[in-house]
Amino acid sequence: MAKSTPARIGITWGDPHGIGSECILKAFSDSRMFEDVLPVVYGNAEALRKQASQFEVEVEIQRLEDAAEARPGALNCVDVASSLADPDWGQPHPDAGEFARRSLEKAVEDLAATKVDVLVTAPINKDTIQSSQFKFPGHTEYLADKAGMKDVLMILASDALRVGVVTGHVALKDVASHLSKDRIVKYGTLLNESLSRDFGIATPRIAVLGLNPHAGDNGLIGEEEKTVILPAVRAMQEQGMKVNGPFGADGFFGSGDFKHFDGVLAMYHDQGLVPFKSLSFGQGVNFTAGLPIVRTSPDHGTAFDIAGQGLADGRSLRAACWMALDIRQQRKAHRDMTANPLEITSPKQWERDRF
Repeated sequence: MAKSTPARIGITWGDPHGIGSECILKAFSDSRMFEDVLPVVYGNAEALRKQASQFEVEVEIQRLEDAAEARPGALNCVDVASSLADPDWGQPHPDAGEFARRSLEKAVEDLAATKVDVLVTAPINKDTIQSSQFKFPGHTEYLADKAGMKDVLMILASDALRVGVVTGHVALKDVASHLSKDRIVKYGTLLNESLSRDFGIATPRIAVLGLNPHAGDNGLIGEEEKTVILPAVRAMQEQGMKVNGPFGADGFFGSGDFKHFDGVLAMYHDQGLVPFKSLSFGQGVNFTAGLPIVRTSPDHGTAFDIAGQGLADGRSLRAACWMALDIRQQRKAHRDMTANPLEITSPKQWERDRF
């Protein structure tokens, strides 16, 4: 049987003063990665070669004019700038934010043009990337805007745990005011659909966390569980979803109850991400559910404190690449399984849907 063509993964550079480029190099330091992956990095090939030497990573780097020309067995690189200054490791600079933005925009452009199949984003500095051309809290919001999608869900996933958050990049003091029954149902439904379509779980079991300590202690520490979260849980149950809660977050993770569920819906960012990163840091993946394209990223940030020191680990970025490919394949399998076999389809409709 002929071997299938490796999937093309578009990989953004991230902040050039952080650990993104080092993680990319180390993720592909194992030549076996190239057996199923055709990576296309958006940055600067000459700078990538210099850093490969600095971090003592042996990998072939191929400069490209066009992502469509990517060839197997090499770390292909599309230059988004003619040159890149030597990094001022660990320091925030507007020029670095501009380079990160150009890398992201070119990668998304090629994704839309089907020159790459999936997108993996290295960490950005959410402050320095801000400009008149980029006014978003992060990748998730930017990609949702580009895709014209109002509602997307950030899911942190690993072999041990999958966590979605109802409120993402929202100040803690504003979380309660952002919660409503409809919002929780909306994101709970997105999580349920993603677990089925993207992760291949036919009937997902979902745990919903409370907002207050001990899930409110029956109203003693807060009313949100009784007035907002529990009604949302019941509404999802009435729709046929296997949803339970609200659970007190500390006991839920401390007792290991999370092991009995396929997904967890947290009310706010740190409530879900602190236990996730405690259990899976360095091996977890950030996935944006609800987009028509597949986008993943490592579960860490720019790590300015260790940038340039050779201490970064490529495992999470490598895991992000594998998960992007797995989700792409799972989506195709899900489409095939749920398609109407009796529908009369024109030849054009039979054409393969990329996403």
